[in-house]
Amino acid sequence: MHVLFVHRSGSGQFAHLIQRLVAEGGEVTLVTEKPEPDRPGIRQIAYSVGEPATAHATLAATEYHVRTGEAVAQELSRLHRHDRPDAILGHVGWGGMLFAKDAMPGVPLIGYCEYFYNASGSDLDFDPAFTVPEAERRRIRMRNAAQLVTLQTLDFAYAPTRWQQAQYPRALRQRIAVCHDGIDIHACRPDAQATFVLPDGRVLRPGDPVVTFAARDLDPYRGYPQFMRAAARIAQERPGVLFVAVGGDGAGYGRPRPDGRLWREVMLEETGLGHRIVHIPWLAHADLVRLFQVSAAHVYLSVPFVLSWSMLEAMACGALIVGSATPPVQEVIRHGVNGLLAPFFDDVRLARMVIAALDRQDEVAPLRAAARQTVIAHYEREACVDRQLGFIGRLVAEDDLLAAQ
Repeated sequence: MHVLFVHRSGSGQFAHLIQRLVAEGGEVTLVTEKPEPDRPGIRQIAYSVGEPATAHATLAATEYHVRTGEAVAQELSRLHRHDRPDAILGHVGWGGMLFAKDAMPGVPLIGYCEYFYNASGSDLDFDPAFTVPEAERRRIRMRNAAQLVTLQTLDFAYAPTRWQQAQYPRALRQRIAVCHDGIDIHACRPDAQATFVLPDGRVLRPGDPVVTFAARDLDPYRGYPQFMRAAARIAQERPGVLFVAVGGDGAGYGRPRPDGRLWREVMLEETGLGHRIVHIPWLAHADLVRLFQVSAAHVYLSVPFVLSWSMLEAMACGALIVGSATPPVQEVIRHGVNGLLAPFFDDVRLARMVIAALDRQDEVAPLRAAARQTVIAHYEREACVDRQLGFIGRLVAEDDLLAAQ
């Protein structure tokens, strides 16, 4: 079976599925704006979007999506003449699938629905301290334009979580299945002998009073300011606790600070944590797993937005999650059953929960075990990939049946 993938950033969320297809002798073509290093069994085709033409802020994303759709369609049209795939699976959020049905008519089209932007009841208006300008509401509405057009052309669609599915308009949700990308429970597992070496050479082990935090970037979307304020409170009451925060200094999913300063610098200045916290900008995946394995408490906070793989991987490692009581997290974590939950903006309560967990490691051990079982039951990689292959297989079989008639 030949499956063509469309994704702006390499294999992205399709990495596990592509790995399985290649392992089973399938043919994989990846059409992407940002190619990855060459790998056996994967043909990559890079497209270029070019420079924007519009200066209208409300239309900036839409214009980029259209140019992306045109660039991808051009590559698909070339392939269609000599190498028609059995199915196309692509991310619908950046416009790459916009004209795929026109470029390859008759090929089953599957869409990955990661996030539908809403001006209310979601990430945009979550912080009560900020008012959403009307111009921003219009921009967000237009940002969904390409997705809405694309969804009309798809033969099948799926989203990784129920909450992400629920962000799409009610009339479209019934067309979107739910299937996570999958977590490797064999790589991400508890290890009582694990060690994590800090940049200064100190070695951390399970049982050490280590509180961890991890995000792609240290930004407000993942609650970095709240984590730092809670950490400062914990540090005052528990002098032996060490904090390790992994994440870069980029803007992340939000906007840069108006003053141009880095959140890391601002929060270090505000909290005075100094040597009590170790900031690491990036870790190889195997090292991140080791950090989760030695964590006494892992803080995961998120505004209503896409749920991070890192939380599920930490759970699979048996880490105790102290998370935010926000819908994406609450879909996975039940307070007192497989983790602990605190209000997103309540750093006082967050600190108290972490301190209580540090003081009662034996009592929270069942929560750690339940966290891993949650991932095994609902997010295990091979089961998720099996389901994704089932989506593709059924569509291809239906297409073959129609062609034979």
